[in-house]
Amino acid sequence: MTAEATKAPEAVKPVEEKQTNCLACNKPIKKIRRYYRNGKYYCTKKCWKTFTASKKAEGKEEGKA
Repeated sequence: MTAEATKAPEAVKPVEEKQTNCLACNKPIKKIRRYYRNGKYYCTKKCWKTFTASKKAEGKEEGKA
């Protein structure tokens, strides 16, 4: 056996999956109509605003509880 065969396997990085659906409405994202903000893709600007508004509302609810 060679030295290479006795070495432990190197750490393999997990492959990031490509985002295929809108985070707000879960519709498939088409290349023509996509809106990119903060590292995520949305189908339109309206969905992005809806998603951010819902995140803010969740944060306020958690703060009250």
